[in-house]
Amino acid sequence: MDWGFITTQTVSAIFGPLAVFYVLGAQGLNLHYGYTGLLNFGQAGFMATGAYGMAIASAPESAGGFGFPLWVGLLVSVLATVVFALLLGIPTLRLRGDYLAIVTIAASEILRIVFRSEALEDFSGGNSGMNGFARSFYDANPFSNGYRYQFGPFEYLGKDLWVMLVGWALVVIAAVLTFLLMRSPWGRVLRSIRENEDAVRSLGKNVFSYKMQSLVLGALMGAAGGVVLALYQNLATPDDFGTKATFIAYTALILGGAARVGGPIVGGMIFYGFFTFMQVTAGQMAKAELLPTSIMDDVQAGIVPFLLLGLVLMLLVVFRPQGIFGDRREIELDG
Repeated sequence: MDWGFITTQTVSAIFGPLAVFYVLGAQGLNLHYGYTGLLNFGQAGFMATGAYGMAIASAPESAGGFGFPLWVGLLVSVLATVVFALLLGIPTLRLRGDYLAIVTIAASEILRIVFRSEALEDFSGGNSGMNGFARSFYDANPFSNGYRYQFGPFEYLGKDLWVMLVGWALVVIAAVLTFLLMRSPWGRVLRSIRENEDAVRSLGKNVFSYKMQSLVLGALMGAAGGVVLALYQNLATPDDFGTKATFIAYTALILGGAARVGGPIVGGMIFYGFFTFMQVTAGQMAKAELLPTSIMDDVQAGIVPFLLLGLVLMLLVVFRPQGIFGDRREIELDG
């Protein structure tokens, strides 16, 4: 086994575009679950609206899009995310606990199925998705798109560096915004809603309005992750936004610590690094025939990280629900 290759791939992935995708999703969930106490299991749906809003608006007409400039596509992405959050939040934010979780995960799956529907293939691309919308984004790249840049043992394409630069800038913006908001009167009301929303309501605060604002803002953070992934791939496909995206983001959040500004960032980097390490190691073991093919072949090795995802999430919830930096009291939600 090539341990140098495994280490390089793992460290590179920690800072890569896919890590950014999950970190932004986890930052949105931190606002929903960590600070407001909303059990949103449909974050992947908001990620999808971000990606598809931009893709459908900006893809060339030959690819089924409207051919608008990318900046228009980004505005459409924001608008689509806000509308979806309002449509989802108006009937559901009066629900609590398990009921809200069920509704949000169902809405996310409905959206994904709609995007991959053959009946809407001319509009959303069906199973194949939408592509060809990121050309102007890469035209603005200060790095050479096809050139490989060396940083010691690590190597990145210029196009990947551009996505990483934009993506991590968005992560920093989301973190700073969260930091400032949570230390404002608005943020203190959110924390109070998480602890006991009946007490907050008795003080004359409009709990529903605050929850809606939190839902929309966290949804926009998740949508930013969807935009980063779509730009990185120059492709938006429905299966990128399945329920596993939500649960990976939750795992990142719980690992780092809910209700901590840096929790989803550190948790996302650690988790995706571990995920990549297991994926590459399992593949190397299968190729080196260290395991009999009756136990695992190259294809089956790709499933191992997802099995570990469930195991890690279960162990975290049981033994360290507050994560690395979290406080257990912060995640004790009012029933």
